Amino acid sequence: MSTNAASHKSIQRGWHLIDAKNQILGKLAVEVAIKLSGKGKTAYVPYLDMGDYVVVTNASKIKVTGKKASQKKYVRHSGYPGGLKTEVFSDLLERRPDDIIRHAVKGMLPKNRLADKMIIKLHVFPTAAHPFKKQLGIKEETTSEVEGDK
Repeated sequence: MSTNAASHKSIQRGWHLIDAKNQILGKLAVEVAIKLSGKGKTAYVPYLDMGDYVVVTNASKIKVTGKKASQKKYVRHSGYPGGLKTEVFSDLLERRPDDIIRHAVKGMLPKNRLADKMIIKLHVFPTAAHPFKKQLGIKEETTSEVEGDK
């Protein structure tokens, strides 16, 4: 009896569009991380990046529960002395809403070299507009009206 081992040649990637409008940050991040890592596929193996591409729209309309909007802090450091920067969730949501979702999803991915390859396949946009309509199979609506002579 033989087993069918997955290889990088057998990986088939799909595209997923997720609307973040009025969704809870943690629940959305779990759903995105599963699609990016490929854990929802039947041929999943932990040593290959089997995940799909994910496009998240309306990132500026994401929600959090409780007092997280005023108490949750994001910390980064420039690498220079005195370079510690702290920002509250609500301020970061106004300034860079895509960073909030990217940070939450990256924390749910494995802590290895595959995580860097997985996070590249995540595309986050603050509004509903995005340039991946062709990959997602969305047909663009054209509103060309022909005016006749009257």
